Amino acid sequence: MLHKASHADVMFQRTLRKAAGCSGVGLHSGNPVTMTVAPAEANSGISFIRTDRPRAGRIPARWDRVVDTRLCTVLAGDEGTTVGTVEHLMAALAGCGIDNAVIMLDGPEVPIMDGSSQGFVELIERAGTVAQAAPRRAIRVLKPVTVTEGAKSVSLFPDEVTSYGVEIDFDSAAIARQARTLVLDGSAFRDEVSRARTFGFLHEVEAMRKAGLARGGSLDNAIVISGDTVMNEGGLRYGDEFVRHKILDAVGDLYLAGAPLIGRFHGVRPGHAMNNRLLHALFAQADAWCYETIAAPVERAVA
Repeated sequence: MLHKASHADVMFQRTLRKAAGCSGVGLHSGNPVTMTVAPAEANSGISFIRTDRPRAGRIPARWDRVVDTRLCTVLAGDEGTTVGTVEHLMAALAGCGIDNAVIMLDGPEVPIMDGSSQGFVELIERAGTVAQAAPRRAIRVLKPVTVTEGAKSVSLFPDEVTSYGVEIDFDSAAIARQARTLVLDGSAFRDEVSRARTFGFLHEVEAMRKAGLARGGSLDNAIVISGDTVMNEGGLRYGDEFVRHKILDAVGDLYLAGAPLIGRFHGVRPGHAMNNRLLHALFAQADAWCYETIAAPVERAVA
């Protein structure tokens, strides 16, 4: 018969087996950028280093380092040096179970790649992963926490599994109303949402570029919608690619908690700003969360 592993069988932290890199363009700056993701010591977490700012030091990938959420998530270090568009990479690190890594890049943005997390998942798989001699720690949600803003809301609820449920509703018939839930377990992130691309509307591009945003955006790294039509020649990768990408964003934004969450996320028209506000609301209440060592979800065959 089968017996579940006891709580003595804990999961261990993971990092990369070796460094791996990629190059691309910054979505908002439009500038070329080269990035390397490298192994890091146990209990050090995820951090960024701007190699073009050698005196800036490390920028921790944490919720309390978020300084801007206009169309992407931007982090800042102690000296004010920033790194933006971190959410798709953070989602890949979360989905691949990476606890500790140092990301080095020679510009102010993580490369946008194709607008999804697929390139980053492949980079992590190319580098390989390795267990470290330290137990993996999670943040367990102990009571419901909700942030609302008009018709938008984001919530965390206690649960035994980690899941992300998102609902969106746009006037464009290309999107309309979509809803989906992802249980973040095993290869689910890679298989179900990692290829979902960021998206935007053609009529918003001019305004964004005047604001210094989306200068590197193109049909190669985003789904562009004009009225009720998807402009990308190849169409969509999933019938509900838009809501899948919103799940991807939420996974990345909430990994800035500093550890995996055990609980259920539900977002109605969520965005980077709301996701970050939710983490602020969670950590503002000492009785809403606790740290917990993660038990290994394995079963043993017993004669």
